[in-house]
Amino acid sequence: MIIGVPKETQKGETRVALIPSMVGQYKKEGHEIYIEKGAGLAAQFFDMQYEQAGATLVNSARELYSQAEVVFKVQPPGINPATGVHEAELMPESSNYIGFLSPFTRRDITGIFVRKHITGFAMEFIPRLTRTQNMDALSSMASLAGYKAVLIAADRLKSLFPLLITAAGTIYPAKVLILGAGVSGLQAIATAHRLGARVEAFDPRSAVEEQVKSLGVSFVKMDLPASETETTGGYAREQSEDFLLRERKTIAAHLPKVNVVICTAQVFGKTAPRLITSEMLDLMQPGALVIDLAVEQGGNCEFSEAGKWVEYKNVSILGALNLPALLPADASQLYSHNLFNFFRHIYPVGKLVPDLSDEITRGSCVTYNGKVVNEWLN
Repeated sequence: MIIGVPKETQKGETRVALIPSMVGQYKKEGHEIYIEKGAGLAAQFFDMQYEQAGATLVNSARELYSQAEVVFKVQPPGINPATGVHEAELMPESSNYIGFLSPFTRRDITGIFVRKHITGFAMEFIPRLTRTQNMDALSSMASLAGYKAVLIAADRLKSLFPLLITAAGTIYPAKVLILGAGVSGLQAIATAHRLGARVEAFDPRSAVEEQVKSLGVSFVKMDLPASETETTGGYAREQSEDFLLRERKTIAAHLPKVNVVICTAQVFGKTAPRLITSEMLDLMQPGALVIDLAVEQGGNCEFSEAGKWVEYKNVSILGALNLPALLPADASQLYSHNLFNFFRHIYPVGKLVPDLSDEITRGSCVTYNGKVVNEWLN
């Protein structure tokens, strides 16, 4: 198959879907790799490296899309600034797409894929199973986001994270509260702890308590049956307003002494739960920070704005967007490996048609043969 990797066009996106060292893996299996010139530049992967690895450089996105049988991307297709045409419209009829798709919100893409009979796979729809861990790009990127969120907080906070004992006196460690103990939350917990902060973590799922404590930090507990808080797939369950009120009460009790809150709580396919209100922000110390990683799903904090720092009284709130793009080389490496493992599962050597009877293939496929086929969207 001819695999095309275009340059990402979304503002601020620095990642690339395929790094040079992975080109040979595809060529060993008989595939050809076409790379748009400059596709890896923002992640410090250069055209010469791709050429040396055996890829073919293509001058423009239009030329690349016209030849590709499979397109690999990071961000969902959008309007290409060089052509003024939607990237999905540039793809040939009956071709294939693998990458993030934002299927719940980007119905424009789904509509084009259906009309053009494009087979579209969404990386965010890969089922969370033991055998999909090496394909799970959501987890790979979430881990980087949790790490980077803590570093942003440490840089912005007007005081130290670690304990400092000096002849001039003692500086006590910052107190950090992590909301949500999924992949990004656990990485945020580990990073804040390594930097010397006093860390607490809140998650209504009692099943994650052991994971949190294994990182050497305190777990803020709500005594609830696991069936109320978690789906069979391991995702957090959408909760009632009464449940959210109880959550907020538990969180509010810890806010007066907190310097930093990292918000990571999300519900797959739903609006993020509102965990911090203005009344709760009033409880926080002057100079405290909130880093909201759930802002693209509506945000855990009432005043979060996507991509912006907002000042509420004496508290600073960041609606953090696309933090993995701030670590483009490593993010691209992880994503490239996730994509390779996923591609090999869908299209093993010699197979050109996906097997939709397989739960991984079926669960991640959004459009096929001119139809929307994913159960999350029907």
